[in-house]
Amino acid sequence: MKPLIDNKKVRFNYEVLEELEAGISLLGHEVKAIKAGKGSLLGAYVIVRGNEAFLVEADISPYQANNVPENYDQRRPRKLLLHKKELASLVGFEKEKGLTLIPLSLYNKGRKIKVAIGVARGKKKHDKRETIKKRDTDRDIRRTLKNS
Repeated sequence: MKPLIDNKKVRFNYEVLEELEAGISLLGHEVKAIKAGKGSLLGAYVIVRGNEAFLVEADISPYQANNVPENYDQRRPRKLLLHKKELASLVGFEKEKGLTLIPLSLYNKGRKIKVAIGVARGKKKHDKRETIKKRDTDRDIRRTLKNS
């Protein structure tokens, strides 16, 4: 599945421990905007309040700027659709110190739009350096194999 909107920096800044899938409650023009790729998950996160989970700070730009309700907020909290067991596990992860719930991507599954949620732990600076070093060596290895 090719993601409609991807959170590119999340794998560099965080170590993703577990991934979950959730539905998302959207308005009609938001669905069109997401399918057109007009959105960003940069700085977005998931919170659990009561018995509901919300995607907060996700920016979904208007599909047509002139054809949007006047009180439309691009960064409004959007409700995530999860089963009770999944919600209970998210509450457990959220309460554990050092873990964050971050959206990884928005994608199609049939006719529905789903959110991939990652349970993540922030990387330290030296871990990020190791990631960069590993990426560079892999690139060099691929380049030498291609030229051989």
